[in-house]
Amino acid sequence: MELRIFTEPQQGASYDDLLRVARTAEDAGYGAFFRSDHYLQMGSADGLPGPTDPWITFAGLARDTSTIRLGTLMTAATFRHPGPLAISVAQVDQMSGGRVEFGIGAGWYEAEHNAYGIPFPSLGERFDRYEEQVAIITGLWETPVGGTFSFEGKHYTLTDSPALPKPAQERVPVLIGGMGAKRTPALAASYATEFNLPFVGIDAAVEQFARVDAACEEIGRDPKEIIRSVALVACVGRTDADVARRAAAIGREAGELRENGLAGTPAEVADRIGAWREATGAQRVYLQILDLADLDHITEIATDVAPQL
Repeated sequence: MELRIFTEPQQGASYDDLLRVARTAEDAGYGAFFRSDHYLQMGSADGLPGPTDPWITFAGLARDTSTIRLGTLMTAATFRHPGPLAISVAQVDQMSGGRVEFGIGAGWYEAEHNAYGIPFPSLGERFDRYEEQVAIITGLWETPVGGTFSFEGKHYTLTDSPALPKPAQERVPVLIGGMGAKRTPALAASYATEFNLPFVGIDAAVEQFARVDAACEEIGRDPKEIIRSVALVACVGRTDADVARRAAAIGREAGELRENGLAGTPAEVADRIGAWREATGAQRVYLQILDLADLDHITEIATDVAPQL
């Protein structure tokens, strides 16, 4: 079971804050540093000093880190056109020496679209655009150097694109996720390297992973080719008092986090991760770290929980 760090910078974080977390995670041996793609805070957070863009963040981290993988849960398809997005991600992959992982979703948070003047179409149209973006971005990357890529869809048309630049990796891992019952599993079966479920219970995860498996079988793809992962809020402490303190720091209750996330002592959390693995076959856990100033939290999970897995 691989542990990865997942952050929510829209709640309040500068680039330097994210760099400290990424370097701490790299030094502690985590598999990757991931972040969300949001332009507006949620809940009671003040969001200061303001939102940061993930691909600008990763351009910096590509040079300011050396080994840890970098990715999004999830880049919002509503925020960008697919051609320029493919260029940005490919460039960051080159800058990082091939360490990018590309999570992409349809976009869902209407308030941030309204706040920054971004169109927010109906769910059906958002998913239509999302499907076309995934096809375009992966198509651009996969087109051989010297060839051209064209695409004609309902929302996007590309004509004789040189499909440059290319990522450093032969294939950038593509993450797709969510609880959509039909179109999401089908899209994952066609394009995903990894399927991620954020903040759901074990029973719901079992059902959705089964839908993805069925969608793979329907098109003749081996379901085992897709990595299964989950994202859960982390609140780990060596004592119950430490757990309570860390829960209070993020405005949550320790008991609720024990039920719905990964909270408790290292032994409790290791057991909980084991239960996820046994029930769902999940191979990766994204630990949502909400207090980015508590770097000891990241280090302690690496030293106290990871060895038990």
